[in-house]
Amino acid sequence: MKLLVAAATEAEIGIFMQYLQLQALPTGPMQYLTKQQNSVQACITGVGMVATAYNLTRALQKSNYDMVLQVGVGGAFDRTLELGSVYFITSEQYGDLGAEDHYNFIDVFDLGLEQANVYPFSGKKLQTPDAPLHAKIDLPRVSGLTINAVSGSDFTIKRREEKYNCQVESMEGAAFHYVCLQEKVPFAQVRSISNYVEPRDKSKWQMKDAIIALNKWLIDFLETI
Repeated sequence: MKLLVAAATEAEIGIFMQYLQLQALPTGPMQYLTKQQNSVQACITGVGMVATAYNLTRALQKSNYDMVLQVGVGGAFDRTLELGSVYFITSEQYGDLGAEDHYNFIDVFDLGLEQANVYPFSGKKLQTPDAPLHAKIDLPRVSGLTINAVSGSDFTIKRREEKYNCQVESMEGAAFHYVCLQEKVPFAQVRSISNYVEPRDKSKWQMKDAIIALNKWLIDFLETI
């Protein structure tokens, strides 16, 4: 099994990388062979859609993988999601790609610049096709919204909630889905929740707990495949 693990920042998978350094055999830069004889390549893509699309595409050009896994932390629009818990993001949408019309937002599909049901889109969304390894991802499934600027005002939050009705916010998810769909490689996006989407107040964030939970899940997942 060849697995590519992508994350925006080293901090999000630092515990996982320490685990690999102690428990697996190094075979290249950020590449390891596990005791189960699985090859794991880590890829730090950088923050945001542009960096993710570029660095993920470069990684996929260098080798073929049985599964590509994007992991990271995100914010939750949905207050029923628990902070510090881990979720399988099965669909993504662009959250701020389009044009403002005074206080209204018109996305690229409503502008006629993209087609809502032309591959890789389906109803404006970037879905996750079923793959065999998804059976190993025993997590609640939720929807994602990808933005360039994290939601931090009541006006922006309300507008995005009403227009997209998504559960989790990130800065990389849609780029990851787009590249994997275009390259036709099996993939999954998994995120832990560090905060609720609300006017910015970092004192309420649970970043440490979210990162610990994410890495625990990732290590457990690796040991089951």
